[in-house]
Amino acid sequence: MALKGAPAAKASGKLSPKAKAPPRAAAPAVRKPGIAPAVATRRGRAHKPPGATSARSAMIPRPAPDREPTRAIHVSGYDREGRDFYATPGWVTEGLLSHVRFRGPIWEPCCGDGAMSRVLAAHRYKVVSTDIADRGFGTPGVDFLTCRKMPKGCRSLVTNPPYGDSGSHKGQTRSPVAMLDFLRHALALTASVEGQLALLVRLQWLAGRRAADVLSAGPFAATVILTQRIQWFDKGPDTKPAQHHHAWVVFDYARPAGSPPTLLYV
Repeated sequence: MALKGAPAAKASGKLSPKAKAPPRAAAPAVRKPGIAPAVATRRGRAHKPPGATSARSAMIPRPAPDREPTRAIHVSGYDREGRDFYATPGWVTEGLLSHVRFRGPIWEPCCGDGAMSRVLAAHRYKVVSTDIADRGFGTPGVDFLTCRKMPKGCRSLVTNPPYGDSGSHKGQTRSPVAMLDFLRHALALTASVEGQLALLVRLQWLAGRRAADVLSAGPFAATVILTQRIQWFDKGPDTKPAQHHHAWVVFDYARPAGSPPTLLYV
């Protein structure tokens, strides 16, 4: 213990045993690419910023997620028919006729092998059947899209139009544009005789904006929805389930203006 008034001891270059050396400056941390440095928390535990990876986890490769191989949504097992020819099962036309009565003779401009025309004729309608191709029924070589008027006496048009999916012949427009062109032309022809029009279309097609504009502009009378999907192919036990729902869209130029369309089911 130092006494009062005693001379101060000379400073020496040695530190007392109890004296502590000043702390050395820490060397700057070397960051590795892709690895964030840990940050000390108040409790002394290392803390990594959000999204950071540790050195160990960065070196361990992660397995790629399991993914199913891509595949077609629906495979029927058939190649598409030329000019999209598919005979319409009889029950489809019967369903339309159970709700709609047509005026005057009916024109079937895509008659194919006569599947729809025969059902119409069985209901005592006079039917004019034509087609661009020769399927062994009706009058072949008649291109509907080039016709400028209805056949003589016809006041109704009923058909299952080609959807343009196959692109099987030169100049064929792809769907859904093909359906819109067909519908516009059919409406113009039936308007010239204040007649009726019924087209078989895919139900999903009705939800398109361009289709909605055309449907709303015409004398839209009814939608006849088929609750059973159409089976276009038959391969026995190997037949795959049908993919699309369909509906009849019906127009009537004799219908009072402003009348809302009717929703019907088969």
